[in-house]
Amino acid sequence: MTVVDVMTDRIEMADDDAEWSLDQWFELIERMVPEGIKAEVVEGAVHMVPQRNVHWQIIRKVLYALDHRFGQDALVMSDVRIDFPGHQNGFCPDLAKLKDGAEPDEEGHWRYQDVEFVAEVISRGTGLNDYGPKTTYAEAGVSVYLVVDPYQGRCHVHTDPKDGEYRTESKSDFGKEIDLTGTVVDLVLKTDNFPRD
Repeated sequence: MTVVDVMTDRIEMADDDAEWSLDQWFELIERMVPEGIKAEVVEGAVHMVPQRNVHWQIIRKVLYALDHRFGQDALVMSDVRIDFPGHQNGFCPDLAKLKDGAEPDEEGHWRYQDVEFVAEVISRGTGLNDYGPKTTYAEAGVSVYLVVDPYQGRCHVHTDPKDGEYRTESKSDFGKEIDLTGTVVDLVLKTDNFPRD
């Protein structure tokens, strides 16, 4: 994309008085954001962060645990757009596990109603989203929401969504196992090899 294309897009955006749809935002994001940059829309604002090594290494370890538990054919997404409840929430979770048999809608988007588990790894630039607006995962009925914070060296597990909030939260320092048996993921997650930032 050239500078002229970017300026044309910005002028068109400025001329458009109507609020942009999530589809319009993501169309622009796909044209403008280079590979290696995670971009999503949280409460109508576009947030972009580079994919960092520590971030990706933790995502991989959680993904491998899910693969080991459910097999490689399980519907697990990374950085794939899923529209969640609330004002313009086009989230791209670090990891999202969908129910068996889930299928995209007629527009090719995955439905938040099919998401059972979300893992987010904190980034400096967007960490407040993971602790704040993204708790809308409870409103969406996501059974387990795992927040991994490599700066604190701690994991936060949110379960039991009811009336738009998680009723249960537990915290574990890196190095301790996270017991997710009895939840939809039904596994014990080892964190002793999670890198810190």
